Formats: sequence, C-alpha cells, structure tokens
Amino acid sequence: MNREVEKCARDIGKLLSEKNLTISCAESCTGGLLTSVLTDVPGSSSYLIGSVVSYANDIKSRIVGVSEESLASYGAVSEIVAHEMAAGIRSLIGTDIGVGITGIAGPGGGTDGKPVGLVYIAVALQERTIVTANYFSGTRTENKTAAVQRAIMMIEDMIRSIE
Repeated sequence: MNREVEKCARDIGKLLSEKNLTISCAESCTGGLLTSVLTDVPGSSSYLIGSVVSYANDIKSRIVGVSEESLASYGAVSEIVAHEMAAGIRSLIGTDIGVGITGIAGPGGGTDGKPVGLVYIAVALQERTIVTANYFSGTRTENKTAAVQRAIMMIEDMIRSIE
C-alpha cells in the first residue's frame, strides 16, 4: 500500500479510538485487503474486532447474513448485497461500524451490465448506511487496491459525519 493509504488507516484508527468506536468488515473481491491495511496500524486490535472474507455466496448468506433472495434477484455484485454485507457483519461481530465490499476485480468475470472493475462498497454506522458504486480500470491488484482506498475514505467520512 502507498503512504497515503497508510496515513489514512492511521487517521481512521485515531478517530475510532477517540470516539470509542469499533469496526468489522465483510470483504469479497478485496479478499481481506482492507482488514490487512487496518491491522497494519499498531493498536488496531482495540477497534478492529473481526472480519470475514465472504468470497462465496454461501458464506455471504450463511455467515454474513445476506439474504438468498437478494443474491438470486440482484447478484452478489450489487448495491443491496453490499448494504446487507455491511449490516450483516456489523450485527454478527457486534461493532459500531460495518463495511461490506463486493465486486469484480478482474481480469475476467465481467459482463456488459457488470463490467470488470465494478465494486460496491457499503459503510454502516448506527441507522445510516452509505453505498457507492465504483468503477476501476486497472489490473486485478490495482482494482483491489483502489477499492480499499475508496473504502478507507468512506469510513473516514462516515466517522467524521458524527462529530
């Protein structure tokens, strides 16, 4: 990760600690990369309580709590599934903030309606959830990194919105 992402992860850690907030993540296409970046910060165990890499739909449904109906109707790469992942992980782990990331990192797997690089990111805090549709155009690794960078910005914005 680059220095900017590392700094943002430290900033998030400081904000979470100052506000006595906890966070958990449900990651699909990023494969745990967001969790890895957050745990690179010393002391992160005080606010990052747990995460699930929910790559398979079965794990999204059975563990994270995404409804099978949403998966069947909208597909794993959808706004509703990202929303349900964020809410589900928050409930499962019992944290203040839940993050859900689902998308198509590439290089294959895209369609006309859901191209490679499409990533939905959701951040849930209290009664509020923000979901964004993001379109990245790099390699698989670049798309995963870009998704993590975007998620970190969204988390920081969400925390700052409660100040």
